[in-house]
Amino acid sequence: MNLAPSEFYHIYNRGNNQQPIFFNDDNYLFFIQKIRTQLLPVSNIIAWCLMPNHFHLLIQANEESVKERNSFGGKPMQEFAYRTGIMLSSYTQAINKQNQTSGSLFQQKTKAKILLEEINGTRISYLENCFYYIHQNPLAAHLVTDLKDWPFSSYPDYAGLRNGTLCNKEVFFAATGLSSEQLIHKSSLAVNEKIISKFY
Repeated sequence: MNLAPSEFYHIYNRGNNQQPIFFNDDNYLFFIQKIRTQLLPVSNIIAWCLMPNHFHLLIQANEESVKERNSFGGKPMQEFAYRTGIMLSSYTQAINKQNQTSGSLFQQKTKAKILLEEINGTRISYLENCFYYIHQNPLAAHLVTDLKDWPFSSYPDYAGLRNGTLCNKEVFFAATGLSSEQLIHKSSLAVNEKIISKFY
């Protein structure tokens, strides 16, 4: 994971062997608090969605994200990556205690995919499409029949149904030029499979 300031990234990880990482509502809420504590101070959180066995974050890196520090082995590491490791490690410890289990809960490496591509000198942003894709995960997994009914994503905040404070909505609206009405309409449209491959 190597971030550049001001760029947007799709951050994701899943349970080891696709095992569940959330076992009850309190687990989801605890993880959201971990995001707020560890990642919010060093990035702009644009969107998020927590699923039973994986999670998605859409973030904008900033100067704090890319500051280097020594990691556990003494190797230099960016602040955002370091804090992501702390977040997942401490969450895993809590879940192992809850479930009386041991070992790793998540896959070893959390991925960060930049949402930008340069083709023949033209910069193409996948920010908007990734935003819709992240929020559509519960629908695709048949967990709900309406995006607004999944409480563990940022969609209800953008749809004006909840007053969450985790996301920097102003950054997203400024970057895309969308209105709230356009966002809600476009959120219901399927994202092209070829474009989805650009997020991974």
